[in-house]
Amino acid sequence: MDSPTAGARSPLRDVALLFLKLGTVAFGGPAAHLGMIEDEVVRRRGWLTREEFLDLVGATNLIPGPNSTELAIHIGARRAGTAGLIVAGVCFILPAVLMVSALAWGYVRYGAVPAAQGLLAGVQPVVIAVILQALWRLGRTALKSPQLWALAVATAVMTILGVNELIVLFGAGALWLGLHASRRGLPPSGLSASLALWPAALGAPAAVVGGVAFSTTTLFLVFLKVGAVLFGSGYVLLAFLRADLVDRLGWLSETQLLDAVAVGQVTPGPLFTTATFIGYVLNGPTGAVLATVGIFLPAFVFVAASAPLLPRVRASPPAAAFLDAVNVASLALMAVVTWQLGRHVLTSVPPVALAAIALVLLRARVNAAWLVLGGAAVGLVLGT
Repeated sequence: MDSPTAGARSPLRDVALLFLKLGTVAFGGPAAHLGMIEDEVVRRRGWLTREEFLDLVGATNLIPGPNSTELAIHIGARRAGTAGLIVAGVCFILPAVLMVSALAWGYVRYGAVPAAQGLLAGVQPVVIAVILQALWRLGRTALKSPQLWALAVATAVMTILGVNELIVLFGAGALWLGLHASRRGLPPSGLSASLALWPAALGAPAAVVGGVAFSTTTLFLVFLKVGAVLFGSGYVLLAFLRADLVDRLGWLSETQLLDAVAVGQVTPGPLFTTATFIGYVLNGPTGAVLATVGIFLPAFVFVAASAPLLPRVRASPPAAAFLDAVNVASLALMAVVTWQLGRHVLTSVPPVALAAIALVLLRARVNAAWLVLGGAAVGLVLGT
């Protein structure tokens, strides 16, 4: 699986350096992270083929937790075993955790988060270009037939109409599995029915031990629960945190919660580092550590448990058909996110020009990380 690259003699070091870099510059949310990771591990380093990369993307969409972090963990495990699994995840998360903790310290001390409008204005058009480039490359691999194209369009339409993304993913897989069985004259699998029920069962908020009075144990359990059951976007994360921390426990105000989510959005790395900010606000560095460990720990467990199953899934024709459909549906979801982001970002000539320049440079094989940093610099200059 691993290709003979310059750093092959030290795969763990390669993994650490790559994901520290990505964790430092990976602005823009999971879709953008996916594009940057694909650029590094498939196109530049050849650690995975596009087919293998797509399988990992599909697998992360079928388990709870932060998809881009789980993708990093999967790749670390492929590249350097169990140690790589841990190192990749920690290195991808750590830069954001440190940045968010610094912002949380300033928030607690001064009561406000420094503005980052200019930075975002420069980063977001570049992020759109990175996602479009990844969609183009991955789509050529995943969309193997007119039927899969039709499935991608149907998935995108359902997403735009507001159908829950987990239902879309499992529905696409179950439908394709049924078609696969019918083409071979096999009876429909009972898997379809069970898959239809699984999202509802896992997505339901569970009770957490604790009371209204602040407790570090309750803090940890709240974020452990969120990390263990949360599928979906940052808006779903917001809903879970609001229900637990604002409505049920009363530990945060609405304003504090929105500020926490905003910090997660303007810093690189996974949006789940919102937990770091909230933990720091509630209980200083100890709270930040507990909340961070709580929300990310399930991702490591889920990847460690599911990674050994992927080769068996791909070797089974029915399971491979299911995974093919999930991969296509994942790309369709990514395309819808890009379209929604583009409607809000590409509203004038400067961001359109910045996105177009980034696309040209990406085609010329310029590293996406440097383009994101360049976009941030342009945004800061124009915003001053």
